[in-house]
Amino acid sequence: MIERNLYIKQLLPFIDKPQIKVLTGIRRCGKSTVMKLLKDTLIKSGKSENQIIVANFESFEFSDIDTAKKLYDFVKDKMNGTQKYYLLLDEIQEVKDWEKAVNAFLTDFEADIYLTGSNSHLLSSELATYLAGRYVEFQIFTLSYNEFIDFRKHYLPEKSIAFTDYLRAGGFPVIHTADYQEDTAHKVIYDIYSSVILRDAVQRYNIRDVELLERVVKYAFDNIGKTFSGKNVADYFKNQQRKVDVNTIYNYLNALEVAFILYRVPRYDVRGKEILKTQEKFYLGDVSLLYATMGYRDRLIGGILENIVFLELKRRGYQVFVGKIDTKEIDFIAEKHGEKVYIQVAYKLDSEQTAEREFSVLQLINDNFPKYVITMDEFWKENINGIKHVHIADFLRMENF
Repeated sequence: MIERNLYIKQLLPFIDKPQIKVLTGIRRCGKSTVMKLLKDTLIKSGKSENQIIVANFESFEFSDIDTAKKLYDFVKDKMNGTQKYYLLLDEIQEVKDWEKAVNAFLTDFEADIYLTGSNSHLLSSELATYLAGRYVEFQIFTLSYNEFIDFRKHYLPEKSIAFTDYLRAGGFPVIHTADYQEDTAHKVIYDIYSSVILRDAVQRYNIRDVELLERVVKYAFDNIGKTFSGKNVADYFKNQQRKVDVNTIYNYLNALEVAFILYRVPRYDVRGKEILKTQEKFYLGDVSLLYATMGYRDRLIGGILENIVFLELKRRGYQVFVGKIDTKEIDFIAEKHGEKVYIQVAYKLDSEQTAEREFSVLQLINDNFPKYVITMDEFWKENINGIKHVHIADFLRMENF
């Protein structure tokens, strides 16, 4: 099992703290593995294995624990004496009214609680009602480029390592534990995608028109890296002789966000210092979802590279915005602890005009925070007025931006 230290380091300061630790992320991104690594960490720190109660509610072993009362009884039965217990409850959303049981654990037992779930509604109004102010969220993502390299060295040490392999395969861990052919890998990812659509979007939201949902997905995927709104999508369908209510489109986009298939990125006006409410961007939970559903598309390479950079920024805990300054767009403004990073992403600076376009917008920003132009150029590494030109693989491997 490969260590995913990024997440264990985030969890360590919260061990034995009173907050419930909630790990969220798209199915098969590695949440269960993080739970196993956490269990190992607890044992290494001196906790007895008898103190650690583990259940994965997607496993047939626990399939009969489907209500809050059954969950409460299961945990109570495992507890003997007054020592502290560590509850590691995986895919908790499979248990009906689980929030009531977890709230009771806080009241009735000496317990340190860790939950995982595959939809962002774990932190919705239901949870807030029962556990207001008593939980902290950790988002788990598919493999970073650094993690991909670790997986490749461990599972396929005879194979060379190149950024293009990561670019073409995406980051779902299962794809990097064996030597999959590209078509086979895409079939595995498509099955994950289908499961996410069915269980975390269609069933959760009682969506009846699954075919329309699939069309919304393909529209979003085909416009990766471009700004659009629900009205744009509705207008597109109207041109296809299909009338769709704008509210329906927004509901479907929201369902895809809840399932972590899409991430919505708001626009930020640098001059006005305000978040704009129109023309957001949407990025995928993993770029392989695009390949599995629509095939690899060279014309989308710019958006695919943006998606990879966006996910890296999110992994590192940044709030991410699309920037607007006058009439120009900044691909990303990333902010954390009052510090900012400004980023432009392009496939290649293959002309003076392209270079001018990417650098000029960053030159309009009058502060001293880091500014990067990220591309796949192998040789052209010139920096201009403090703006650094970096190959995307080098950027992803940087310890600090």
